[in-house]
Amino acid sequence: MFRTWMRFFTPGAVHHRLGLVCLGVGLQHGAVPAVGPRVLDGYVAVVISSGRGWYRTPDGRRTAVTAPALVWLTPGVPHHYGPDPDTGWDEGFVTFTGPDTATYTELGYIEPERPVVPLADASGPRDVIARIARAARQGNPLLEVETGAAVHELLVALRRARADLAPDGDPVLHALARDACTGMTVADHAARHGMTPAELRAAVRRVAGCSPKDYLIGIRLGRAQELLATTELSVAAVARRVGYDDPAYFSRLFTRRVGAAPVRFRAQQSRAVPDDWNEGLQEDAEPGPPVAEPVDGP
Repeated sequence: MFRTWMRFFTPGAVHHRLGLVCLGVGLQHGAVPAVGPRVLDGYVAVVISSGRGWYRTPDGRRTAVTAPALVWLTPGVPHHYGPDPDTGWDEGFVTFTGPDTATYTELGYIEPERPVVPLADASGPRDVIARIARAARQGNPLLEVETGAAVHELLVALRRARADLAPDGDPVLHALARDACTGMTVADHAARHGMTPAELRAAVRRVAGCSPKDYLIGIRLGRAQELLATTELSVAAVARRVGYDDPAYFSRLFTRRVGAAPVRFRAQQSRAVPDDWNEGLQEDAEPGPPVAEPVDGP
C-alpha cells in the first residue's frame, strides 16, 4: 500500500527569467512503485525522510538508499530507483529547471555525478517542500514566483543538510574568515591546517563553491564596505584594515568586484551610526605592517 499526492505547474516565459522555476511537487509514502528506467528533461530533488531503498546507475550498479537521503535526477541521465517493498519510504520531490541550474551545479549545490547523497537531517528540505505543496493550491496568484523562490531555498537547505558537512559550519572556513584581514597568504592558511595549497583549495571549493582566494577577498571587501559606510576612515586606512597595504591596488580591486570606486560607494552608502558603534575602528596613529594579497598557490 502507498499514498501519493502531486501537482505540476507550467510557468510562463517571464517566470523562466527568474532563474529557477518549479515544475512540480509531490509527496509519497509507503511501498511506492519503482521509477524507471527513464530519462528526464528537467531536474528532480527526491528527499527520502524515512525508510530505505535502492538506486541503479546507468551502468547497472546498485546503490543502497537509506534515509535521510537525497536522490538527484538530472536531465539526460537514465535512472532507476525505488523503495524496498518490505519497508517502503517517505518521499518528497520537487521538479525544477532554469538557467540558474548551471551556476548551482558549478557551486556544488547540484551534483549530477553524485546521484545519492546522505543527509544528516531531512527536516529542513522537507519543510521547504511542504511550503511548495501549500503554495500549489488552486487559484494562488503568486504560484510561479513563490514556488520558484522556494526552489532556491530548497537547494540551500539540501546543501546545509548534507551529512558530509558539519551542521555548525566548516572549521577551515571559520579559520579563514577569522584571519581574512591579516597578511596571511593562501599558502600560509594551508600550512596552518597541515594542508598543501591544493588540498586547501579542494576543501574550500567543496564547502563554499569557490577558491580560498575568492573566499578571502569576499570577506575583506565585505568588511571594507562596512568601514566605508559607517566610519570616516580614509580609503588608505580602510585598505590597511582589511589587509591591503597598497591603497591603489585595493581601489582597483574594490571597483572591479563591488562595481563602484570606494569613494563613490561611501557617497552612496554612508550611514550615521552611534559614536560607540565605531569605537576602536578609527584610523591608527601609526600604520600597521605591510600585508600581502592572498595568492592562490604555493
